Amino acid sequence: MKNVDSKSHVRGESIYLDDIPLVQGTLFACVYDSTVAHGKLKSIDTTEAEKSEGVVKIITAKDLIGENQIGGILPDEPLFADAEVHFQGMPVALVLAETEEQARHAAKKIMAEIEPLEIVTDPRIAFAKGDLIVPPKHFKLGDAEEAFKDCEYVFEGRADVNGQEHLYIETQGAYSIPTEQGGIKVYSSTQGPTAVQRCVSRVTALPMHQIEVDVTRLGGAFGGKEDQANAWAALCAVGTQLTKRPVKYALHRMEDMRMTGKRNPYSADYKIGLDKDLKIVAYEVVFYQNAGASADLSPPVLERTLFHCTNAYFVPNVTATAYSCRTNLPPNTAFRGFGGPQGMFVIESAIAHAAEKLNVSASEIQNKNLINDGDKFPYGQIAESEAVTTWTQANEKFDFAQFQKEADEFNQQNKFVKKGVALMPICFGISFTKTPMNQARALVHVYTDGSVAVSTGAVEMGQGVNTKIAQVAACVFSLPIDRIKVHTTNTLRIANTSPTAASAAADLNGHATQIACETILKRLKDVAKDLVEAQSADDVTIENGFVFRNGESTDLDWVTLVNEGHMQRVNMSEHAHYATAGLHFDWGTASGHPFAYHVYGTAIVGATVDCLRGIYTIDFVKACHDFGNSMNTSIDYGQIEGGIVQGIGWMTMEEVVYDAQGKLRSNALSTYKIPDIYSVPKTIEFIPLETMRENLAIFNSKAVGEPPLMYGIGAYFAIRNAVKAFNNENSPAFDAPFTPEKVLMNLYAVDFKKMKAGK
Repeated sequence: MKNVDSKSHVRGESIYLDDIPLVQGTLFACVYDSTVAHGKLKSIDTTEAEKSEGVVKIITAKDLIGENQIGGILPDEPLFADAEVHFQGMPVALVLAETEEQARHAAKKIMAEIEPLEIVTDPRIAFAKGDLIVPPKHFKLGDAEEAFKDCEYVFEGRADVNGQEHLYIETQGAYSIPTEQGGIKVYSSTQGPTAVQRCVSRVTALPMHQIEVDVTRLGGAFGGKEDQANAWAALCAVGTQLTKRPVKYALHRMEDMRMTGKRNPYSADYKIGLDKDLKIVAYEVVFYQNAGASADLSPPVLERTLFHCTNAYFVPNVTATAYSCRTNLPPNTAFRGFGGPQGMFVIESAIAHAAEKLNVSASEIQNKNLINDGDKFPYGQIAESEAVTTWTQANEKFDFAQFQKEADEFNQQNKFVKKGVALMPICFGISFTKTPMNQARALVHVYTDGSVAVSTGAVEMGQGVNTKIAQVAACVFSLPIDRIKVHTTNTLRIANTSPTAASAAADLNGHATQIACETILKRLKDVAKDLVEAQSADDVTIENGFVFRNGESTDLDWVTLVNEGHMQRVNMSEHAHYATAGLHFDWGTASGHPFAYHVYGTAIVGATVDCLRGIYTIDFVKACHDFGNSMNTSIDYGQIEGGIVQGIGWMTMEEVVYDAQGKLRSNALSTYKIPDIYSVPKTIEFIPLETMRENLAIFNSKAVGEPPLMYGIGAYFAIRNAVKAFNNENSPAFDAPFTPEKVLMNLYAVDFKKMKAGK
């Protein structure tokens, strides 16, 4: 089945924030943000800006009726800078004017006196100063310290991985409108409508029932609108509260890039120990997370890094420690994978390091250490593993050895062009690791014309969740999809929502929809029982809009049944609740069962490097992926392809650059490079894992939002292997992304050293 939004998307009819018709009297907002990364805010001069044409009001921290605080996990993030500024791009004042141009013009006239303070951008420096967001987190399995003593081989090293700009097509934005009795309605480009509702409540001092948040869809998010949407909604809502007029703010691209956080960069130290058979006996890792200026979502991102620190491998002795370090950068935040990819990159670096030193293929170590059923993850959950199965089926389909043989033969015949091949197994847990977040509700109405309306807490942002939820309702009622309408995500219809994140939205909200539909269907079957003279409601089924008795068709159709139910005063609406069973985790013991299930997969990635220019192409990604039983292959295939390319971009070209003063240098699409049509793999091919294993996904259709991104890590190691084929004397540092500049330097690194030494 096609995505239900396909036609409206390509016809330009889909409604995004900027497509909402403006209410008369709407004001436009623009932030004046700090040009200093860290300093004492001595004064703000808005005199000239207030005189500017069209300006209605300029708002600063002193004007707020509620709290000057938008921190969701920790109260450490002011909406407006007050005593200090903590990063370049921090909001200092908000200009409200009659037009967008007037607001932007006036914002340039605001002056702030800021006394500079020390600026820290490196998480290791922040750690040395003791500036942590939260206390460190630890995982411990077995006794790594003792196990290292018996290891045949022990290797230590460092791995660094940079951030990533979300670069959603639709930038951050919100539109707030005053409602009766002092309430506010907020249209927000957010993954978390309830998070926005809470945040607006906090800064306005209005109770949550006075605040309605409505989301039709987002033009992409990738985690960047999970908590970071809160600030823009709060700014607009405060403007509406103080002026009693609608307020809109849609950020320009460079504003968005300058003022919002990215994927958390990490620096890590690792130690890996193997026995003579290349089994990993012990692994020790310390992560230094660059959180930015405030917590945002960095603490749970840090936790998920620990949850995925051993990727798809079983290691009997693990000691993992993670520090969330406060720096003077915009607060970093959720990004597809939510800390998992960073942890996985480090252990893949450790394995590559060991393989290089032992002169064996990294794939040999990978294969020997894949996690099996019954093995224990470092956090205590027992694996129900498909790691070996995906590896085996991928090898049977694509033949790893043949690709390596072809690369070796090519490299022998070509001096200045080299090929590299790498394998990337993945294991990614599905659920929010904060157990209470694993719940959802759905509201379903069946109307007397037989049509069905569904509301859930899931936010459609291009991933196709509305389509899957519509499929659930259509399947339960056995109706054509055009009888089902999934409506906007609204905090008055569905309260206390978890954000659409963690690849869990389809599972949570799909299950809630299923429960609601089945409850209504049961009531209608009770009505149908008498109408078709069945002995029991269990003898009644509905198929393709008609009622069947004991498997035989009757003359009773769906619409007639619904109307008869209405005449009998049967409730044809249902508000259902779903909470994933069996989940628990205790940070006191750092153990539990945090995930409903894991998604597995194995990919082989090939790359070609031009060794004269340092440029490269990704030739192919071929994978066996664990779909479960996909309920919509067209959507799932699209998610896999997109995830792979986004992961490759993060690993190869998307370099976030801040200078020592905390200023973003990669602040435009001329300086921040993302994969285009010419840089995506020439071939992306994947096969579904063949398995009969049951899982807790909706209709056994496993999540596909985040796991495929991790296949992109294989591109880094494929390029590195090609570089090594050209210059085997050099061992490139594990420092992602592997940009063409870094490739070129590593291709000739030994020669540069000799030149410096005068040789």
